[in-house]
Amino acid sequence: MAVGVFDSGLGGLTVYEAVAKRLPDVAFVYYGDNAHAPYGVRDSDDIFALTCRGVERLWEEGCDLVILACNTASAAALKRMQETWVPGDKRVLGVFVPLIEALTERQWGDNSPPREVAVKHVALFATPATVSSRAFQRELAFRAIGVDVEAQPCGGVVDAIEQGDEILAEALVNSHVEALKRRMPHPQAAILGCTHYPLMQKVFQSALGADVTVFSQANLVADSLADYLTRHPELRGAGLQSKYLTTGDPASVSNHATQFLRRGIRFEAA
Repeated sequence: MAVGVFDSGLGGLTVYEAVAKRLPDVAFVYYGDNAHAPYGVRDSDDIFALTCRGVERLWEEGCDLVILACNTASAAALKRMQETWVPGDKRVLGVFVPLIEALTERQWGDNSPPREVAVKHVALFATPATVSSRAFQRELAFRAIGVDVEAQPCGGVVDAIEQGDEILAEALVNSHVEALKRRMPHPQAAILGCTHYPLMQKVFQSALGADVTVFSQANLVADSLADYLTRHPELRGAGLQSKYLTTGDPASVSNHATQFLRRGIRFEAA
């Protein structure tokens, strides 16, 4: 029984690794739309169309449940997909929910009024499309008050990761952290609001300082998915085989994935 993991490129592999480790008895099919990465510079209609195409391909693999391991797709396309496009026997879930649960220390099903939380100053690092959508701030406002969020669009970081250029990616992360700290000198917490960014988590942490709590999504999503599948076992799907699919060049994508994850990954053409 298989669950789909969708991303615009390599970033969702951080989520794939975490969910596969957390749920070793579940097959996972990964779809990276590397041919069209990055999504963060595209408009919402384009993101919606590309995301729907990828999700349909995962449905073909027997994945009735698909995780959008892409913050840009979650921010720009998920709500529209759920309201207008996803059929009743399928589910498409995003990655914001577990992150906001952790930050606000409350469960998603808790519909009580917004309340004050311990963290008051939050730095959000995300793609330009995620930042402009304000989806994170909007969802956070339903659950917490008095939280100052300073968002930094991190142009170029995803491109550098997709191209396998770790030196450039590190330089860009340091530059973006410096730019944010000019506006918010002392954040208490930082959100890595793109699933590519955990590949550079040590660089973010070093630039921010040891006193800043850095929230990365992969393990939070894995725990949330385990709970969801316990409550909805029928959505594990009919697929039986784990695999990695890409719209890009399989050899090149495999090489870059292997470089960042430090283990062999073999992609097939989607």
